[in-house]
Amino acid sequence: MLRIENLYKKYDSVLALDGLNMEIHKGELYGFVGPNGAGKTTTIRIVSGLLRQTRGDVWIDGIPVNKDIKILKSKIGYIPDFFGVYDNLTVMEYLEFYASAYGIYGKESTRRANEVLEQVELYRMEDRFVDELSRGMQQRLCLARALIHRPQLLVMDEPASGLDPGARKVFKNVLRNLCRDGYTVLISSHILSELADMCTNVGIINQGKMILQGEMEEIMYSIDSSNPIIITVFQNMEQALELLKRHPLVKRISIDRNRISILFSGSREEEAFLVKELIDAGIMISSFTREHNSLESVFFHLIDPESGKSGKSDRREETR
Repeated sequence: MLRIENLYKKYDSVLALDGLNMEIHKGELYGFVGPNGAGKTTTIRIVSGLLRQTRGDVWIDGIPVNKDIKILKSKIGYIPDFFGVYDNLTVMEYLEFYASAYGIYGKESTRRANEVLEQVELYRMEDRFVDELSRGMQQRLCLARALIHRPQLLVMDEPASGLDPGARKVFKNVLRNLCRDGYTVLISSHILSELADMCTNVGIINQGKMILQGEMEEIMYSIDSSNPIIITVFQNMEQALELLKRHPLVKRISIDRNRISILFSGSREEEAFLVKELIDAGIMISSFTREHNSLESVFFHLIDPESGKSGKSDRREETR
């Protein structure tokens, strides 16, 4: 759906994008993460046709963004970080006004406005005045406006900024449902914990370069794979320790009461076989889980590896 190759953007002597590469497939909810000044907004403005790149290529649904701006705008719905609303307009009037900009009029305009209001969970709000809505409702109305012409790609620049937790939750549910309906979503945000449980994919940008991208689950696993596995043993602790000491993929064992912490160098499939080995040996385990990093810790580790170092000592009993 969206492909970016070797994208550069220079403002006078400042290089905002430095050979950025990025790919988003249809139906993905892609989180675009980076510190302030990393190049997120510049990328989004180029993708949306609001800014021209210095060099490099951008395709949306196989069409170069600079080839035909009219076709490009028909494929994109853009939601900025600060959205404009108009006083003295009802929600329906607001949507019909934007529908007319895409050549949608009359009964079709009203029908389409009702459809997008249902998609963004603004039921029975069509007669409310826009400036009377809460910020969260106004943000969803801005999303409805972006959906009015049935775009294929939704591009959002920090859309959840300023929303309270309840409004963010509703907004996340709306985005998930849109992806299930076949939309593709690119969303930039610095609220990393919000992206972790919402996005299917993530790209981390720093100083104009993509430093990591892929499926959220795979990225988290690749980072977590160096973390210990914690096994809580309900019964037969000694047998569990003997089995783990003999296992060729177990590199270190620490004990804290009925919890065993191991460094395990195997794959996910080998983790599953280890669980089976423990159970087949008659060892009763209450839990078996790998310690997780948050998306924040991954992010800060990638942009500043020194921030990932901990000065805390491990006081557990080490047996190997």
